[in-house]
Amino acid sequence: MRLAVLFLAGGLAFAQSTDLAYTMLFRAYEALRAKDYDAAIPAFQKGIEAAPQRASVRKDLGYTYLKIGENEPAREQFRIAMELEPNDVQVAMEYAFLCYEAKEQAQARRIFDRIRKTGNATAEQAFQNIDKPLAAGIDRWRKAIELGSNTFSSHYELATLAEQRDELELAAEQYQKAWRTLPDRRNVLVDLGRVWRAMKQDKNAVAALLAASRSGEPRAAERARELLPDRYPYVVEFRAALDLDPSNVELRRELAYLLLRMDRKSDAEAEFRAITQIDPADLLSATQLGFLLYARGDQAEAMRLFERVLAGNDEDLANRVRAVLRMPQVRLRRAADQPVSIDAKLMAERSIKAGYMKDALKYLQLAHEADPADFQVMLKLGWTYNILHQDQMAARWFDLARKSPDTLIASEGQRAWRNLRAELQRFRTTAWFYPMYSSRWRDVFGYSQIKTEMQTSSRVIPYASVRFVGDTRQTTGYQMAPYLSESSFIAAAGLRTRPWRGITLWGEAGWGANYLTGHVLPDYRGGVAAARGVGHSAAAEQGGWFADATIDGVFFSRFGDDFMVYNQARAGFTLGPKSFRGQLYWNGNLTLDVRSQYWANFIETGPGIRVHGAFMPASMFLTVNMLRGRYLITSGNPWGTNFNDLRAGVWYAFSY
Repeated sequence: MRLAVLFLAGGLAFAQSTDLAYTMLFRAYEALRAKDYDAAIPAFQKGIEAAPQRASVRKDLGYTYLKIGENEPAREQFRIAMELEPNDVQVAMEYAFLCYEAKEQAQARRIFDRIRKTGNATAEQAFQNIDKPLAAGIDRWRKAIELGSNTFSSHYELATLAEQRDELELAAEQYQKAWRTLPDRRNVLVDLGRVWRAMKQDKNAVAALLAASRSGEPRAAERARELLPDRYPYVVEFRAALDLDPSNVELRRELAYLLLRMDRKSDAEAEFRAITQIDPADLLSATQLGFLLYARGDQAEAMRLFERVLAGNDEDLANRVRAVLRMPQVRLRRAADQPVSIDAKLMAERSIKAGYMKDALKYLQLAHEADPADFQVMLKLGWTYNILHQDQMAARWFDLARKSPDTLIASEGQRAWRNLRAELQRFRTTAWFYPMYSSRWRDVFGYSQIKTEMQTSSRVIPYASVRFVGDTRQTTGYQMAPYLSESSFIAAAGLRTRPWRGITLWGEAGWGANYLTGHVLPDYRGGVAAARGVGHSAAAEQGGWFADATIDGVFFSRFGDDFMVYNQARAGFTLGPKSFRGQLYWNGNLTLDVRSQYWANFIETGPGIRVHGAFMPASMFLTVNMLRGRYLITSGNPWGTNFNDLRAGVWYAFSY
């Protein structure tokens, strides 16, 4: 009966081992202290991946981005932090000012309006600085239109100001008038769709955005795709978009091909026929319409279309027609003086702006073949592969780009390569150690683990580990809870999942060797671990209130196939400078098991302190806890109902 209060009495150790964010955040703040922002940012990002609900970490990452002049990612981190902690006025104000600088006046105005109602003078002044010019501008443009200024600019400017002031009905009305004035300006459809979406007119919004996304304007198409639903549009949505924008050839052509895939040939034929009437120069639609007519026996009309294609300048389409008519093919030739590299780079840029990353990749590869020494193309290849989630290839191109004689390209390539290299390491080893003294047992216990993980592309990561659990008194027969000291080395292989919202599943199988008796026993264990934290952690830039909790459910084969659940929670205050940071807190611990064993069912509470100094390694800290506990099961319990315990320990973790 001496193998198990270990995971409870040493609960802080296991709590920290499940909080995967802790080690990465220590690295982040150490790098921040050394002003190594390139190292701090990826460490913050990994910490956030493990604990995405920590608003304080996102806030600190936002300030780090500001220090290197990256306002856009800083704004995004402040936005998320504000959503996590809506009452944090400082975060909301930072986000609002960044929105204002980014010309997102409507969002900034809303936030300042909300905060000023609490009596905040700074927010009141900021709100007035935005609202008064907007109101004056709206009045000025309204009067201009009343006096007969029926131009695109007058309607568009009035719509823009109205949207920024949240006068959405006026904005939608004026955007429509502006677009009707100049229908080729399909970027206005993006603005109109955005306003309709804010007005909860989702059908109208999708119609406008769909029309803009299939326009000939790359920037408008890219903006529209960002706002459209993450799925392919329905036929009824294509129809609604065409009702709004009937002259949109690209939109109508895509609908026609969709109808073809649905085997609705007559409907597809009607759409292709409409395209050839709107744009007689569209040889692709003329070819497809000719194929449909030829297939259903209307060869006379089909031949008129085919003759138009054969007389055109698209040799590829002409060869398709020749194949159908069983005519000899014409060999395609590229002009000898065609600037391949320049054309490919231009097409790649257009594809990137339009969001067609696979097309961009093809063009960039052509550009690289034409000019192998173009380091800008190498850098763009790296980012394109990265966006397409092909990080191995991305790292290769970033590695080449960082050797550029251009310092800007080289520094960007170096930074991207360094960040990817850490992610692509095949094997990663981590270790933690936690020696702890317990006054209740008058003993020093030692817990540690060294684990090597193999990085995979899936959500499941295999690993091999060696654990040590022991104590200085070598208590082979002492009547203590079984998991306090197993006096064993435990070698195992296992699997764990990547953290999802702070939750990790794991399981392992191995052998436990008792170094006192020499016995070797099979050891199977596994379970689920969850960790959450809010407020100012020990590694935060500033002190303040904090709370965190961990919940672990663990199966132990060697304790009679028992399953234990233990929860450690703390709430308190972080104080002191970062050079010597302390946390004062109150503990609340609960342990239960399914077999109702007395030593595995109890509660504990009491004060504690955790300390970290600049003279210590980044992930090392000291803990002291004074706990009062009570067993929940008294049957067969030789230790009575209540107990006191003073626990002091040192936690240290690192990876390489």
